[in-house]
Amino acid sequence: MSTTALPKVRASALTGRGWLNTGGKDLALADLRGKVVVLDFWTFCCLNCLHVLDELRELEESHRDTLVIVGVHSPKFAHEADPDALAAAVERYDVRHPVLDDPELTTWDAYTARAWPTLVVIDPEGYVVAQMAGEGHGSALAGIVRDLVAEHEAKGTLHRGDGPYVPPTPEATTLRFPAKAVALPGGTLLVADAGHHALAELASDGETLVRSIGSGERGLVDGGPVDGGPTSPGAHEARFSEPNGLCLVPEPLRERLGYDVLVADTVNHALRGVHLESGQVYTVAGMGEQFMVGAVDNVAGTSAPFDPDRTYPAREVKLSSPWDVAWSEALDAFVVAMAGNHTLWTFDPVAHDGTGALRLLAGTMNEGLEDGPGADAWFAQPSGLTASLDADGAPDGRFWLADAETSALRRCTPARMGGIEVRTAVGQGLYDFGHRDGAAGEALLQHPLGLATLPDGSVVVADTYNGALRRYAPAADGGPGEVTTLVTGLAEPSDVVVQPDPAAGTLHLLVVESAAHRLTRVAVPADLAGQVLDAGSHRVTRAATAVAAGEVRLEVPFTPAPGQKLDDRFGPSTELTVSATPPELLLDGSGTGTDLTRTLHLDATVGAGVLHVTAKAASCDLPPADVPLGPDGEPEDFFGACHLAQQDWGVPVHVSADGEATLTLPLRG
Repeated sequence: MSTTALPKVRASALTGRGWLNTGGKDLALADLRGKVVVLDFWTFCCLNCLHVLDELRELEESHRDTLVIVGVHSPKFAHEADPDALAAAVERYDVRHPVLDDPELTTWDAYTARAWPTLVVIDPEGYVVAQMAGEGHGSALAGIVRDLVAEHEAKGTLHRGDGPYVPPTPEATTLRFPAKAVALPGGTLLVADAGHHALAELASDGETLVRSIGSGERGLVDGGPVDGGPTSPGAHEARFSEPNGLCLVPEPLRERLGYDVLVADTVNHALRGVHLESGQVYTVAGMGEQFMVGAVDNVAGTSAPFDPDRTYPAREVKLSSPWDVAWSEALDAFVVAMAGNHTLWTFDPVAHDGTGALRLLAGTMNEGLEDGPGADAWFAQPSGLTASLDADGAPDGRFWLADAETSALRRCTPARMGGIEVRTAVGQGLYDFGHRDGAAGEALLQHPLGLATLPDGSVVVADTYNGALRRYAPAADGGPGEVTTLVTGLAEPSDVVVQPDPAAGTLHLLVVESAAHRLTRVAVPADLAGQVLDAGSHRVTRAATAVAAGEVRLEVPFTPAPGQKLDDRFGPSTELTVSATPPELLLDGSGTGTDLTRTLHLDATVGAGVLHVTAKAASCDLPPADVPLGPDGEPEDFFGACHLAQQDWGVPVHVSADGEATLTLPLRG
């Protein structure tokens, strides 16, 4: 963290692809003359940047008529350069000021920004007066703004009045940016409904809302339903702030503790306990304030620095954006992925006569990818946890970690003498990411946030910024293992719930599609076989298919599963995308359309290559025969689960005089 006083220089132009939160209007610095302006250079993957957004809220509200904050979004990951993803992030994180979309880092370079986040202060006459990198500058910014307001009001160069912020029109959905989910013993699902600052209990169909836990207002308040009982639609006292991780309390502990679910209440920097029958919410760990690395007030009642070797009463130590929680039998405690300071902690709920205790488990609070003993390991926004299983599906005492900023999958093994050992299975470092399958040592992910363990001991990764589910299969001989792709085309998947049906011999994955505001159930092949993709294309080894020169008819048959129908409630239910490597192979027929058939024209002079075909089809459950129909002919009070069938093919072909004139790739026949 640094602050630099600068000589007075004119602020550079704000240049980018476009603007958000302005009602469609482009802004220039000249439009902001007479206001104090703070440029916040951020990227939405960066938790430090999100902390700064929280720091700025109070300053922003208290100086609405004199201060304009402008977010300059300068992306790190490829996904973050997607304008739709940025628009979703602006809503997800409740950004209440104009945002400049700067995908080419033009404005970033003009202001010589070198870190996320960076803050630049511009006075009402258009001069840069301060620049800051890192977080924790709230009080400093408040002082600078206060002084600038006083100075320029005296000079007559301050113009009070409304700023350029125009709030977007909110969309009503059952869930809003759901983060994590857990199956409850009664068959329902509990979802961290982060965008609504609440928990949502859904029926087993993954859509029907049973109840909400929490008022829906951002805050840190304990309590339960105000009237009508825990399942009534009445008001609720408890408040959360962007809750994420959820973990069922082991059954033997529930009665003793008085709560059934532990919640990582991320922006509140707290762990909350929820008693499911009553709907009551308790704060069980954290002080509601952020742990700041190097500060002397991270522990209540003392000015001594935080001691990483000590155990602290759970309500007397600050936390930093806990993102996920998981129970560890081996440690006899909950493991907490403390994303905000790149560490892992344990929460022992029964220590200190049942008030609980917290202890640093692993991490130096440096950001990076370093393996070894927990005390020496480096993490980067640890965000997903799941227990490790052996090949027979039994817990083996270890746990897996999704380390988001290093795009890594890591395994943690409790050591006999205490602590853990950390080893990276997939991941290269802070600046290496992509979508590459194959040998785990060469495979690449992109900002994964969620994990689940499959019955054979392999791990499914919610590869969030690739919009995919990936599978890591450890090698039987202890080697590096292999990564494949199970599903693509998802909208920022952030968690996965495994739903096996032993009687039917099937396996489904319930995916938390955060940016689509829903849960989506997808089927997984019985053998768990996935595709091998490389940078969005297949890497195939099978023999090439002989196809005819000239016209080739591509057909992708799809038949909804029994009890389902094509789901066209939100537009066309099918999509087909075709391309080729090399591109010259395909004279005509490339691109995306909604018909699952396509006429392709192949160039015989090119001779051979790979056809890349992606097909998707959405279906939903049919209602039972006894469900009554409403006036519009649609079933009343029935919300069928969504299903997404999709496949990517990389088909090596060679053009031949006697080749096939039809290429059939069944999506579901």
